[in-house]
Amino acid sequence: MVAKPSASYSITMRVEIQNRPGMLGKIASTIGKAGGDIGAVDIAGFGKDTIIRDITVSARDEAHEQVIAKAVGKIPHVKVVGVSDRTFLAHLGGKIEVKAKMPIKTRNDLSMVYTPGVARVCMAIHDDPSKVYRLTVKKNMVAVITDGSAVLGLGNIGPAAALPVMEGKAALFKEFAGVDAFPICLDTQDPDEIVRTAKLIAPVFGGINLEDISAPRCFEIEERLQKEVDIPVFHDDQHGTAVVVLAALLNALRIVKKKLRDSKIVVSGIGAAGVACTRMMMAMGARNIIGVDTKGALYRGRKENMNPIKEWYAGATNPRNLKGDMLDVIGGADMFLGLSGAGSLPLKGVKKMAKNAIVFAMANPIPEILPEEAAPYVRVMATGRSDYPNQINNVSCFPGFFRGLLDARASHVNQAMKNAAAKAIASLVGARELSEEYITPSVFDVRVAPAVAAAVAGAAYKTGAARRTRKPVGGFRLV
Repeated sequence: MVAKPSASYSITMRVEIQNRPGMLGKIASTIGKAGGDIGAVDIAGFGKDTIIRDITVSARDEAHEQVIAKAVGKIPHVKVVGVSDRTFLAHLGGKIEVKAKMPIKTRNDLSMVYTPGVARVCMAIHDDPSKVYRLTVKKNMVAVITDGSAVLGLGNIGPAAALPVMEGKAALFKEFAGVDAFPICLDTQDPDEIVRTAKLIAPVFGGINLEDISAPRCFEIEERLQKEVDIPVFHDDQHGTAVVVLAALLNALRIVKKKLRDSKIVVSGIGAAGVACTRMMMAMGARNIIGVDTKGALYRGRKENMNPIKEWYAGATNPRNLKGDMLDVIGGADMFLGLSGAGSLPLKGVKKMAKNAIVFAMANPIPEILPEEAAPYVRVMATGRSDYPNQINNVSCFPGFFRGLLDARASHVNQAMKNAAAKAIASLVGARELSEEYITPSVFDVRVAPAVAAAVAGAAYKTGAARRTRKPVGGFRLV
């Protein structure tokens, strides 16, 4: 099954065309035959008896982009002047910047924001350290920290190559929740050095978002760091994923009329996200979960490819102690949760699942099974991609989650906050809207971040994690 064209693989072709009727139609037909999806068509200029157009086309992958461009170049009287990859253009020079919040145009301005006036502010904080939240960026600043060891579906690519992802994360924080964030890519994969470095820079930040750090190190780093700093630490690959998955699952279960505690759930990928999702589903009542990694099902007594986290997993899940590969354990499953890699769920496996099955195939960019392939055999299908219905994406969680943490000036993250965030996201899909293709609100739904922020802040106050006077958050009443 071939993936659909996507904006993430889109090009703009500048073509010089003989200026006569029918030429644009030939180009459109050629692109269509090559499997491309035409977007914008703009006039860029004119030559002698020619017209220059910029044609935007979505493709399936980089190889497909080249196929489309070559096909257009073979049309008589058409010259491909240049081809630009639109995704790379979006990253030119980086995606974020630091700007002053007030103009500095006069001596008076300078004397207040810097010397000599800044000295008074410094001493005010020295005399009362709590004022750092009122008088500096700390009240609204998050550190996005990675070591580049587990980036997206790319693996251990290192800190420099991870920077575009962290920049993107920072941009999403600002766009969706007004949170200022800065990418910090560490040139070490030593847990001791990561914890020490994060601890040393913590005074600048109101929260820490750990990102793309491989398991099992990520569990140790998060746990140690939260004990050693007085600001909340949130590993988005674990807890952000768990929140959005649970939110979507709560609504999917409403559609298929099943209960979490009665459902058989198979989890593919027992890394940070797989473990966190499992823990969160268990906290909400799930009792029959089977985890599968590259060596098959995790069961009590397994020796191959184990670590302390997987030992815990094997002991806490798989109540029947099933063994074997995916096809051996997925029979009768009510839900498949994929947090692994492309092709991890064979079509044979989907056919063995229970009636009204739920499949969340979350691997990016290619899911464990493509929706086109699974659709005839499942009731509810979701992925992590934006070009299919039911996109389950962490951006529905982390901007609002940190907005709530910062607004409540929370000292740490707890389970009550995560549960509240998941329920808040799920609640935004009303009974009349809920359907097989709409189980979670769009990441562009302007209600999401404020609702999550209010839910998280409310949970912070209820559990004693808040250090700020209680007040409404983001226009929502605290719950």
